[in-house]
Amino acid sequence: MSVVLHGYHYSVYNRIARLALAEKGLAYKRVEVNPFAEPLPEYLALHPFGRVPTLVHDGFVLYETGAIIRYVDRSFAGPALQPNSPRALARMDQLIGIIDSYGYWPMVRQVFSNRVFRAAAGRPVDETEITLGLSGSAKVLAALETLASGPFLVGPDLSLADLHVGAMVAYFTLAPEGAAALAEYPRLAAWWARVSQRASFVASDPGLPPSDRGPDHVTHA
Repeated sequence: MSVVLHGYHYSVYNRIARLALAEKGLAYKRVEVNPFAEPLPEYLALHPFGRVPTLVHDGFVLYETGAIIRYVDRSFAGPALQPNSPRALARMDQLIGIIDSYGYWPMVRQVFSNRVFRAAAGRPVDETEITLGLSGSAKVLAALETLASGPFLVGPDLSLADLHVGAMVAYFTLAPEGAAALAEYPRLAAWWARVSQRASFVASDPGLPPSDRGPDHVTHA
């Protein structure tokens, strides 16, 4: 069996795919793809939009993170990452939709990218963007706090929602303001304290990049 994940090391969406693979206990090959360079023809043959990540499993090519993580869960042995109950499954999809649609931009692109990436690189930090990001993030965190229903986001077992939301929260809380904001939501804070210590999160931690590339390090795909 051949499993290859093409992705950018610092992409939150690449990390989500890595988390799913790790939770299933899968060995796989990683191929680094820089989504900010001109896409190579061989990569465009896999992903015509040139974004990341892309999974290749025994010749089967799949891109879009949501499709990848669901395929990984359905195709490989290991703990189930999706609940069986239609309502729990719907809640999982809802939480993923919330963080993608309303959380990624304020939490990652506005708060994290400005406070952490730009500051580390010695680049100007846009305090207005951070303020806007914290405002937008508060509404997202409040919604997640309300919808979370157990030790994990969807009841007693880890699901894809924990991986998807967790990858975003991991970056968000690297900013002091992000960590302080999360602490205002006790259920979410307790959830993050548990989830962030899982082996999959520890192993997939991308750290901070050494180069000065600014906020686009954490590309949406």
